[in-house]
Amino acid sequence: MSILINKDTKVITQGITGKTGQFHTRACREYANGREAFVAGVNPKKAGEDFEGIPIYASVKEAKAETGATVSVIYVPPAGAAAAIWEAVEA
Repeated sequence: MSILINKDTKVITQGITGKTGQFHTRACREYANGREAFVAGVNPKKAGEDFEGIPIYASVKEAKAETGATVSVIYVPPAGAAAAIWEAVEA
């Protein structure tokens, strides 16, 4: 498997409303093409809201369908990490 990213890659942040997700999403958006790259966040309990202009969806599948994102970064608590990884893989 190879992972290819470039300036046109669209990224989803799983766990965007948590402290770590907010910190890293904000930091990444400040770097190079990051502002345009981060197109969606995922938190089932906060779907319909936004984080600094980034829409939040209930699932990775929904976020991918709406934005065309091809990459997910995951910042969820350890207890939910495996489920978040599988959700991204299956989307």
